Amino acid sequence: MAGTAVPRPLVALHHRPNQENPRHGYPTSAIPSPRGRRSSGTRFGIPPASSLQKNPVPKVDPAAEPERSVRRRAVDSASRTRTSFPRSVTRLFRRIRKELKVDEVGFEIITIALPAVLSLAADPFASLVDTAFVGHLGPVQLAAVGVSASVFNLVSKLFNVPLLNVTTSFVAEDQALDEDGKIRSPRLNQNDKSLGLESTLREPVDSGAQCKRFLPAVSTSLVLAAGVGIVEAIALACGSGLLMNIMGISVVRQYPLTSLNMKLLLLLFTKSSTLLILGPHWSCVDLKGQPNLTCKKPGPDSPMRAPAEHFLTLRAWGAPPIVIALAAQGTFRGFKDTKTPLFAVGVGNLLNAILDPILIFLLDLGIGGAAIATTISEYLIAFILIWKLNENVLLIPPDMDGKGILRYLKSGGLLIGRTIAVLITMTLSTSMAAREGPVAMAGHQICLQVWLAVSLLNDALALAGQALLASAYTQANYKQAQVVIDRSLQMGLITGIVLAITLFLGFGSFSELFTTDSAVLAIARSGVLFVTVSQPVNALAFVFDGLYYGLSDFAYAAYSMVLVALLSSLFLLVVAPAFGLAGVWTGLLLFMLLRVVAGIWRLYSKNSPWEIVRMEIRESDGEQ
Repeated sequence: MAGTAVPRPLVALHHRPNQENPRHGYPTSAIPSPRGRRSSGTRFGIPPASSLQKNPVPKVDPAAEPERSVRRRAVDSASRTRTSFPRSVTRLFRRIRKELKVDEVGFEIITIALPAVLSLAADPFASLVDTAFVGHLGPVQLAAVGVSASVFNLVSKLFNVPLLNVTTSFVAEDQALDEDGKIRSPRLNQNDKSLGLESTLREPVDSGAQCKRFLPAVSTSLVLAAGVGIVEAIALACGSGLLMNIMGISVVRQYPLTSLNMKLLLLLFTKSSTLLILGPHWSCVDLKGQPNLTCKKPGPDSPMRAPAEHFLTLRAWGAPPIVIALAAQGTFRGFKDTKTPLFAVGVGNLLNAILDPILIFLLDLGIGGAAIATTISEYLIAFILIWKLNENVLLIPPDMDGKGILRYLKSGGLLIGRTIAVLITMTLSTSMAAREGPVAMAGHQICLQVWLAVSLLNDALALAGQALLASAYTQANYKQAQVVIDRSLQMGLITGIVLAITLFLGFGSFSELFTTDSAVLAIARSGVLFVTVSQPVNALAFVFDGLYYGLSDFAYAAYSMVLVALLSSLFLLVVAPAFGLAGVWTGLLLFMLLRVVAGIWRLYSKNSPWEIVRMEIRESDGEQ
């Protein structure tokens, strides 16, 4: 074996045994040292390069190289030209897909928003059901219900929506604080403690076999809702005649109070057409909402006056459960639960659809039956929500905190002012459109109804961002709060673009659902550009509203809206008379665009709560 030549492998591993370790079993002198080799710097011996060149590269003639390079560059350039556009589009879609990938926050927003959309759409659907049944009674009754419903919805929106938004934010804060009894909101510590804006933490209260939490915001909102609902009921019932006068419905009879008294329950079961007596005054309407010809009518008669006033009086009794149900919905939204309100609203509206034909036609109660059916369904919705809420939360507080009520009243008052500013602008736009004539007004109304209907999806995104942001900010989770802000705006913009494309392609079909008049359809279709272009702007405006409320930035939300409404109203007064419906639609687009500008301004303002979020993130990153 000593004389036999051992072939060296292509890559040989040279191991230098430890001379102090006898476990190798052979003397170190028997191993040739690799120091003299070219690869002595490593433990791998690399054979000479000549042994690796089995297929040597042929030499290229330098004279032929320029021509060959030119041909190669020409082919490569043509190939890149053919594939540059598809590759660019592919890269663009990959980047968009990467940016729009639904993460945990995006999925949570969708989970909250989808049931909320269905819940928000349930009320307009119930109104359509009522309209369909009442429409079979005649045009006078249908017009009367439309006027009364407009008055009722105006009062409800003015007072109930602010309470709903405030409750959502405050309950989300208390919910976040309750998850960890040691966490307090930095925002609450910055507010004026004399106004009671600090949130007090309470321990869970044992109620029988189960442990219920006591969240001050829940109890306060329900107490306020009950009070507001009672006041609304009294105002609508006693002031129905005055409200009809304001709406321009001519007077049937002058009397100071409402036409409905405590004998309503008796008349409901007897179906009597006996005149309803209230004090010394006689009413000119029976239970079915029909004018009573035996009653003297000293003023000019309007066929809508009696049924409209009667319907509004009956609907007034449904004001308390509506406000309480909205406060309960705000509580569930603060818990990030939109499925329970959807269930309650769905059951209530189903009952309304069942009772409508029974009370209107079978019991021959007319529009009074429609009002009674709606009122009963509203009580059922409130009952379901309170029942579900009582399972986990202590509804009756051991003591009522006056500071908490003051906090609600202050924030709610700001949002009431904001709501008034919105209503003034929208009413002014409708008034300016009405001056263009009935055909133009009808076309404008179609565009406006479609515009408002699709905004429900944007409103759902706003409330999802509001609940998530309030929770993250209260827990001092600023990075999560920033993610919620970014993702909400991103999803809002995407939603607006999708809605714009959908409406642009299908607006013609949508408009035909409202009328078959060719002149009205022509006017409505001319507004398709306004309806579609404004959708991304509308979506961002709604999302910014939700972010305001999530940070309890109610003051800026109110003051900025007043300024935006003032500028938009001035624009409408100057431009709409000269340009007609185009001026009206441009004014509404300006109204939404200025809201977005106000939101962006607040987002990057150094004195805003959002700057606090960014500052805290920078400080936390610096510490790390």
